[in-house]
This record gives sequence, C-alpha cells and structure tokens, in this order.
Amino acid sequence: MELLLDHRLKFGESIQAFADLLFVIDDYGSVLDCKFGDASIPFDSCEQLQHKKVRDVLPTDLGGKLDHFISEARKNGRSSSFEFPLNIGEHEFWFDGCFLPASDSNTILSARNITKYKKTEFRMQRQLKRLSALRSIDLAIASGLDLNLLLSILLDRIIETLRVDAATVLLLDHEMNLLNFASGKGFHTNILQHTSLKPGQGYAGRAVLERRMVSIPDLTKNATEFDRSPLFPRERFVVYYGVPLVAKGRVLGVLEIFHRSPLRADEDWLDFLNIISGQTAIAIDSAMMFKDLQKSNFELSLAYNATIDAWSRTLDLRDRETEGHTRRVTDLTIRFAAMNGVKDADLIHIRRGSTLHDIGKVAIPDHILFKPGPLTHEEWETMRQHPKYAVDLLSPIKYLEPAMEIPHWHHERWDGTGYPDRLGNAEIPYSARIFALADVYDALTSNRPYRNAWSKKDAIQYIENQSGKHFDPRLVPDFLNLVNANGY
Repeated sequence: MELLLDHRLKFGESIQAFADLLFVIDDYGSVLDCKFGDASIPFDSCEQLQHKKVRDVLPTDLGGKLDHFISEARKNGRSSSFEFPLNIGEHEFWFDGCFLPASDSNTILSARNITKYKKTEFRMQRQLKRLSALRSIDLAIASGLDLNLLLSILLDRIIETLRVDAATVLLLDHEMNLLNFASGKGFHTNILQHTSLKPGQGYAGRAVLERRMVSIPDLTKNATEFDRSPLFPRERFVVYYGVPLVAKGRVLGVLEIFHRSPLRADEDWLDFLNIISGQTAIAIDSAMMFKDLQKSNFELSLAYNATIDAWSRTLDLRDRETEGHTRRVTDLTIRFAAMNGVKDADLIHIRRGSTLHDIGKVAIPDHILFKPGPLTHEEWETMRQHPKYAVDLLSPIKYLEPAMEIPHWHHERWDGTGYPDRLGNAEIPYSARIFALADVYDALTSNRPYRNAWSKKDAIQYIENQSGKHFDPRLVPDFLNLVNANGY
C-alpha cells in the first residue's frame, strides 16, 4: 500500500479521478500492489491478487492488447481507455480503465467502476433483442407460415433471447385430449419426440390442467418424471420450465424450456418468458386458423370444380355427338396455356372457363342444336346467342367471374369478324385466343352430325390458313408444335 501511496502523491488528482481500482504492475506484468476504492466491491484485501500476472487477472481477450496499452502509456503519459469485467466473489464488476507510467519499471492501471452503467447497457441490449424477437414473431404471424416452419422460427428466437439450451412445443389435440410433441430445438437425443401426455400427466400436463407455469429449478436433486427415460441423463438438464400456451381463452399446448446449468431466473426473465409464451400462443393459433382456412378453401374449391364438371357432363349427356369434346379441349387448352407461361393461379380459371365454354347452349332449342344440315340465317342468329346466354347464366356466380372470358369470347376472331362483340386482335382476352385454337382443332378432328371428322393434316392446314384471320398469328406456330409433338 505504501507503493500506491507514493504514486498517488506523485500523480495527485489525475490518479484520484480513477480511485475505484488501482493496480501497480512491474515490468514483468506482475501485480505489486492494489486498492479498491469503491466500498460496494466486496473485498477485504488485495492479497489474493498481488504477485499474480495482470494477464491472469484481466479477461483473456485483452491479453494481446495489454503490451500495446502499456507501451502507449510510457510513450504518451497515458494509454487509451478500455472496458473490462472482473469477477469478484460471486459478482461481476465492470471497469473503465487506462494505464499510467509510474516509474521506469512500474505502471499503474487506474480504473473506475462502471458496473451500474454496463448493467443498464446490457439491459437495454437485452430489451432490444427481446423486442426484435417479438417483432419477428409478429411478422411470422402476418406471413401465414406453415405451422412446422413457424414453430422452428419461434423456438430459435426463444432459445436465443431467453439464453437457454433447449426448448420444445407440445400441442394439445382437443379431439384425443392428448399433448403431443410438435417441435423441439437444442436436444442431443430424441427424448421428447414421441411425447404424448394427457392433461394432468407429467409437468407439461400439469401446466395445461392448472393453466400455470410449472418450474423445476434443479432436476438433479430429486426424482423427476424424466427419470423414466433412459436417454434423459445424456441431456444433462438441470432446469425445467413448462408454460401453458393460451390464446383466446383456449389452451393450445405447452412451451417447455430446458437448461443444462443453474439459471438465474429473475423477475425480468420470468416476465419475458410469459410475454413470449403469449406471443407464441397467438402465432400458433393464427397458423392453425390459416391451415383450417386453407383446408376449407381447398374443400370448397373441390366442390366448385365438381359442380362445374357436373354441368359439363350434363351438356355431354344432352349432346351425345360432342361427348368428350369438353374434356379434350380443356386438357389441350391447359397444356398450351402452361407451355406459354400462364401461372397456376390463372390456369384454374382457364380450366373452369374451358369446361363451361358451351354452357350457354343449354338455352338453344334442340331443333337448332342437333340439326343435321346447315343452319338458316335465323337459326345461326339464335346459335350465336349462346355466349350471351353463358354470361347470363354465370355472371351471378362470383367465383366464376375470372373464368368468364372463354365462355363469353371464344368465338371472336383475330380479324374482328367473330361474335358476339366483334372484338379483334389484342382486344380478345388472351385466354379466349388460346382456347379458340384448341376448340377449333378438336371440333375439326371430331365427327359432327353434319360432317365426318377431318384428318389431322387437313386440320393443321386449315389452322395455318386461318393464322391472322381467325387466330392470333403469334400463337399458331407454338400450338401446331404442341399438336405435332404430343400426337393430338
């Protein structure tokens, strides 16, 4: 202490400014003397630090920088300041220090206690990480992710922000009244992957039944339910928490937390565990609702398509001569549209429109529709009304609105001489232009009451001749390539 007193007399105020911690260090890096000037630091003497190497006292990551700091102090009279932690007793203290030259052979490490400031900084960083975790969960909720992917993201963020070793989610099957493993992260074995518990059974079951957190601070002290598993000792878990996942008043499952060393679960940590568990429950509830909605939409779509197919079969039953035409022309149209880059979402509407392209003919009198010979002018005028009848029939059905283009305009011609609206060129919807090629080709190569089927060669020749007249000239080459390559 006399050595420190001599140096304090020499440096005066400059050393008093950093009086919380003082080390005198010799040229060999050994601590010759020390003093803690902060009464909050639980130290009776510095004897245990004296004669130790300063490299062994300070954090190892400073080792390579100490020589630089000491050299800087001897050259400039003071080194750059730096922060470092010291573990004293059971507590960690943080200091902001610098080196000062004391003599030819000694250097002083002078530092002030900044623990409370570092704790505030760490708390703010922790809060930012937690807010980030909650934000990522909110984004996952909004994105409508698959439940398995959502759980994987949730568990990664939970382990990261709570600083625990492992976590798992068990979901409650309300029909079977069982808690089943859904997802887990951080495990060395598959210990929990076959978990299936009734409410009230085990720690997780208790959390569900009692709707409260269940915690075991030390799994090694007494026998636990996990002792039944021969794999559990290999995990070396010490701490367990089970938190019920409750959304809209309904228990969805349990979030389980595991850690392999004692855990200081202060009030702040427990509060965040409850917050993130609540967000997890909301995320799972949203994912389940989205999944149920997808299932309902899929089933509804199947019902719609079944209804459309039934209408199509009704037309086929009425007109035996054209039976199968709808199926063939729909398949050819879908293949041609896909080949031309039409997206799957749009192919659905093209399929429906193709299937219903002649639905308006239900309003055409039989003596016109099935006439074996040429139609009179008046009969053609009636026949040309079937696109309008299709619109009248289908327009009240909202989900068929995107599929109306083909039933409405599949008889329009590229040169503007078609019907019902005499559209021309790009005025004709793309889907109707695609369908017109498939429709005419199948009609030409099929038997009709007033003529026999054309040969494939003749049908191709006709379509080539009608390029730029009846058909979009940009589509004709690709369509004929499809017909030739696939044996239509």
